[in-house]
Amino acid sequence: METKKQIIFSRRSFLKTSTLASGGMLIGFNLFNACKSDVAPPIDLSQLNYDDFNAFIKISSEGKVTIFSPNPEIGQGVKTSMPMIIAEELDVPWKDVYVVQAPLDTKNYTRQVAGGSGSIRASWEPLRQTGATAKQMLIKAAAIRWGVDVTECSATEGVISNAKGEKLGYGDVVKEAAVLEVPENITLKDPKDFKIIGKGKGNVDIDKIITGKPLFGLDYKEEGMLYACVLRPPAFGQILDSYDDSMARNIPGVVDVITIGEKARAILNVEKPNWSAQMSKSDKVVVLAKNTWAAIKGKKAIKAVWKVSTKLESTEDHDVILNDLLNGNTFDNRRKDGDVKKAFAEADKVIERVYEAPFLPHNPMEPMNFFANVTPEKVHLVGPVQTPEAAQKVVSEMLRRDLEDIHLEMTRMGGGFGRRLYGDFVYEAAEISAKAKKPIKMMSTREDDMTTGVYRPSTKYKFSASIKEGKITGYHLKDAAVNNNLYKPITTFFPAGSIENFQVDSVNYKSNITTGAWRAPITNFLAFAEQSFFDELAEELGIDCVQLRMDLMEKAKQNPEANISYEPARLQDVLKLAAEKANWGNVAKNVYQGVSAYYSHASYVAEIADVVIENKEPIVKRVTCAVDCGIVVNPLGAMNQAKGGVIDGLGHALYADFSISNGIPQSNNFNSYQLIRMGQTPKVDVYFVESDVNPTGLGEPTLPPIGAAVANAIYKATGKRLYKQPFMSNLILDKVTG
Repeated sequence: METKKQIIFSRRSFLKTSTLASGGMLIGFNLFNACKSDVAPPIDLSQLNYDDFNAFIKISSEGKVTIFSPNPEIGQGVKTSMPMIIAEELDVPWKDVYVVQAPLDTKNYTRQVAGGSGSIRASWEPLRQTGATAKQMLIKAAAIRWGVDVTECSATEGVISNAKGEKLGYGDVVKEAAVLEVPENITLKDPKDFKIIGKGKGNVDIDKIITGKPLFGLDYKEEGMLYACVLRPPAFGQILDSYDDSMARNIPGVVDVITIGEKARAILNVEKPNWSAQMSKSDKVVVLAKNTWAAIKGKKAIKAVWKVSTKLESTEDHDVILNDLLNGNTFDNRRKDGDVKKAFAEADKVIERVYEAPFLPHNPMEPMNFFANVTPEKVHLVGPVQTPEAAQKVVSEMLRRDLEDIHLEMTRMGGGFGRRLYGDFVYEAAEISAKAKKPIKMMSTREDDMTTGVYRPSTKYKFSASIKEGKITGYHLKDAAVNNNLYKPITTFFPAGSIENFQVDSVNYKSNITTGAWRAPITNFLAFAEQSFFDELAEELGIDCVQLRMDLMEKAKQNPEANISYEPARLQDVLKLAAEKANWGNVAKNVYQGVSAYYSHASYVAEIADVVIENKEPIVKRVTCAVDCGIVVNPLGAMNQAKGGVIDGLGHALYADFSISNGIPQSNNFNSYQLIRMGQTPKVDVYFVESDVNPTGLGEPTLPPIGAAVANAIYKATGKRLYKQPFMSNLILDKVTG
């Protein structure tokens, strides 16, 4: 490997700006100091003399560095890891770095989105270039002051030195550096020289989180703000007919009752991916109040009459419809290698299985909310959203305001899992404020989120495989889903390239139930179905489950012309690592192991679950997880993400169920919708493959494999195959082994 990497760097891509407000009160974060009695007071950064170096960096004369984190922080850790990348190449001590959430700024930043585990993957090179360019300009400024050649100077830990032993801090030359010509050629560090990247750093917001400081959208307040609660149709397929608000208006604290929906409906027919399907075609009743409690009480006091506008659908209907579609002949062919039909006709045996997934709500800890203040001068929006730029554009069109009028600030999010990709709550807040002519904060309850939200589509997969002379000769996947325009299987993932005759077909049922991306879209259930099916094939062939996967990956390696998006060798490596660390096949007699290996979001994950039977119930005791996500920027945050993905996926696979009857969701809170409890979580051991490859996704890839690992282990323990989620609702232990 070369020790230096030359980058051709465009002046235009390194955006210098003086528009960012300098100063401001920021908090110095000292990890876990909130638990100590001798906590140092926060540094008042407004008292420091800052200069805006560029859109990402401000450096004070005291050498303190403020780095702006541009992407939404949804719990995936980018507010910590993205500044770490800049700080590494800038070469400043992490203790001197302060991190601030940047607002939406389409001129200075790109891809201000939290979704698809793509923040670090997309920003790795640009963020490194930002830090390295700033460092090079600071060194040049020092060289000019000293009257020496820039090659005689170097910088480390925020200090510039020359051959004579003279030293200057970054803060000493920041003013001169900021006005220099931006260099086109810069040198990035060799990964072996990293001092910050690869070292575990605590969450930069941890002090505020554990002490309850204002940080999330629900915390945001402004003087004179009203609280708004929205009454939406209780069933998908209903619209508002009439309402009586007399009782609501008599509740102390209620200020007004209005309706919204007209502005949203005016642009509903415009095809806009990522938002239009989530906008109700009904009017909505909004209660405005001086406090949250009054707004919620007022909403409950509204007597509304709803009428049916389209069919009221039920889960039972969908089961029949999707089965009929799977067994029909109308499909959209997604991929066709070889001749599956011929392979099946010539086979010694064809194995066919169907796997079923329910709708799932997202249920982030923080319900949907957003602040809006629409005035003639500007539209001020503040809150937690994963797609701020898309939200800005829709509000601009809906209110017929210039984009420049829409100022959107992002707060930290109390979870999202894909729900906050859809900005319906932003548009509601903007429309409410525009009509009320007051600053408002739209507040949803847990019941609102679960019953009037966006759901993972209900899906059925049919897998068929042909076996001839002990080999898999054909593989056919058919999927049928409710609104599967987003959920069509990705055809370049494993096992593509490993089976000569390979075909994937899709069919869609269009529904009025709003669906969308749910954590690890597509793969969150497809991985369970596919990897469970491979275990059945391994059993049929009399081959070890791990070995069958390794053999198929080896075939993909020998097929370089195949249209695949994964590297078979890396998938093999994580599978080997997981098997080694889990002691595959050599555990105690009463421990049953299941395996799963999956590629998604450009990362490779293999998981092995250890299951035991206690009181005639399968208990997941341990999960061994091997991950190849390239360079790990922040090992502490990465470990948390990996373990969180495993536990999230496990809980939903075991317990989460969500049905709809006549358009009405049948669960509205956690008393009827089970999430995994702390006592039900297993020990999770995570091992990262050491790598010098650029970072890939990590917020989602550990979730997809866990379902199959557990289902395969449960089969070994009980003899019962699982084809539907949630497992615990579909598992009856007539006979228990072990």
